[in-house]
Amino acid sequence: MTETGDLHEGPLHSRHVEAGATFAPFGGWSMPVQYTGTVAEHTATRTAVGLFDVSHLGKALVSGPGAAAFVNSCLTNDLDKIAAGSAQYTLCCDENGGVIDDLIQYRVSSDEVFLIPNAANTAEVVRLLQAAAAERAPEVTVTDEHRSRAVIAVQGPRSGEVLEALGLPTDLDYMAFVDADWNGHTVRICRTGYTGEYGFEVLPAWEEAGPLWDALAEQVLAREGALCGLGARDSLRMEAGYPLHGQELSVDLDPLEARCGWAIGWDKPSFWGRDELLRRKEAGPARRMYALEVTGRGVLRAGQTVRAGGRDVGVTSSGTFSPTLRTGIALAFVATDAGVKKDDEVVVDVRGRDVVCRLAVPPLVQIRTK
Repeated sequence: MTETGDLHEGPLHSRHVEAGATFAPFGGWSMPVQYTGTVAEHTATRTAVGLFDVSHLGKALVSGPGAAAFVNSCLTNDLDKIAAGSAQYTLCCDENGGVIDDLIQYRVSSDEVFLIPNAANTAEVVRLLQAAAAERAPEVTVTDEHRSRAVIAVQGPRSGEVLEALGLPTDLDYMAFVDADWNGHTVRICRTGYTGEYGFEVLPAWEEAGPLWDALAEQVLAREGALCGLGARDSLRMEAGYPLHGQELSVDLDPLEARCGWAIGWDKPSFWGRDELLRRKEAGPARRMYALEVTGRGVLRAGQTVRAGGRDVGVTSSGTFSPTLRTGIALAFVATDAGVKKDDEVVVDVRGRDVVCRLAVPPLVQIRTK
């Protein structure tokens, strides 16, 4: 939010207005929720290709001698496991093991790391890194570059065709990135996404995003694809079992509960929250994230009680209608001592009505990153 309380607008806002998008506030930004309808946009992404503007995401640059080593001593994942030209999912935790943010870190070199935090958490992530650098690595500079680049996600089985039509490189391993030229401007392209589909995230300079969006949109629509809003992004990520900060990750929900222990470099000598997370790993989480698939009728939402054997065993953290499965789905945290397991039947209290669901280990759909 701005100091006056107004929502921020991204570099492509006027184009979304022209395309007939409906908008809603998200993370302090005015974001397109849908254009032609969430179900149609979701389905287009699964079957062809979807185009998403996620320029609201934060950007931060950590640079200077030993920048990668410094970041590696703060964030959870082991940056030393990837080479320059690769990206990695990681977490920024507090000393109690709670998650301040989840983000993508791009290893540009040993002396440069580019970060993409969530929009609402960018300032806090930057503040924490700046404070740590001032104390432990004064030669390292941490800069908030929220408006340095736009972020355009091209997701779905035909996303490679879209980039190739613009002369952009697609021969990248999953989570690899490259800086390429488009019409005389440098564009960063990474094989990442938040949909569970093969796809790319394209990062042009903020002020140069418009013409690239137009060119991508033309190619997407020519391939039975769609412009997509936050509604489809949310249903796609829920089917894939991807956590959303503020829903499945927070300072009150740790990585082990959210099944993100794989994003922790347990053998590293230091990272924020290490001691507490090691203790929790040894003890085992008291609750764990599951996916729910409605087997009868009903659409699930966040904050609903999950029951098994006549007692309360958990609560939903996100819920929606799944266009792929054609039923209601949710992510939920269920007590590990509840005596339930994968494929067991549970019920969710939806406004006083029991909705029968299958308990599943996410994802609910096949993840296709290739």
